[in-house]
Amino acid sequence: MPQYKLLHSKIIGQGKPLIILHGLLGMGDNWISLGRRFADSGFQVHLIDQRNHGKSFHSDQMQYESMVADIERYFIHYNIYSANIIGHSMGGKTAMHFAVAHPDKVDKLVVVDIAPKNYPPHHHFIFDAINSVDLQQFNKRNELAIFLQKRIDSPAIVQFILKNLSRDSNGKFAWKANMKVLQAATGLLGEALAPYAIFEKPTLFIKGAQSNYIKEQDAGLIMAHFPKAQIVGISNAGHWVHAEQPNHFFDLVFNFLNS
Repeated sequence: MPQYKLLHSKIIGQGKPLIILHGLLGMGDNWISLGRRFADSGFQVHLIDQRNHGKSFHSDQMQYESMVADIERYFIHYNIYSANIIGHSMGGKTAMHFAVAHPDKVDKLVVVDIAPKNYPPHHHFIFDAINSVDLQQFNKRNELAIFLQKRIDSPAIVQFILKNLSRDSNGKFAWKANMKVLQAATGLLGEALAPYAIFEKPTLFIKGAQSNYIKEQDAGLIMAHFPKAQIVGISNAGHWVHAEQPNHFFDLVFNFLNS
């Protein structure tokens, strides 16, 4: 057994390693459909749960330095010399930090709907809704969904949150994610990449056309950090571009990774 805490993952397929890193309150299973498509296309896909998410360990530490160290240990444990990495939102920030810190371990980088700039905390309404829930008072998932929909005006976000539900040993609802730590870390998770941080290998930034996470004026900053970057928008998609336009997303990423 390793002497360190290892991130939980689901590994599918054989071939070149492809690491996929989810966003805040997500988990590797959110990517299972696309993961299977990449696995069927010749990649060994690693759907990782980042710390304090999914089935991975909980920790009071939730900053990118620790999350990069988690990925480095993961590479060592699975004897991964180098890999392609896809990261969405918070996972995109983790992927950027990892690529800058370990450029020899990253062949190509795909960053989904996040820029290397600072983002002020903006998830208050989600955590406020989560904090208003007394899970002990609910026995059915649909009852909890109705409760949350009164506080969050987005059925998609409510369903996204509900993927974090699990049952404890007594059969009661519990959160998979470490909600208290994640809420406290929203400022750290929004921090910009350091000014001197540069990754000089091929990088693809994918923007949801209806999302405001990557703006036109961010292009200069992106190119300063990632001089071989392409920035491509996908129409009819918001922040969860990979879930909203999976076919377009897959084709775009597959062609990039194989070019």
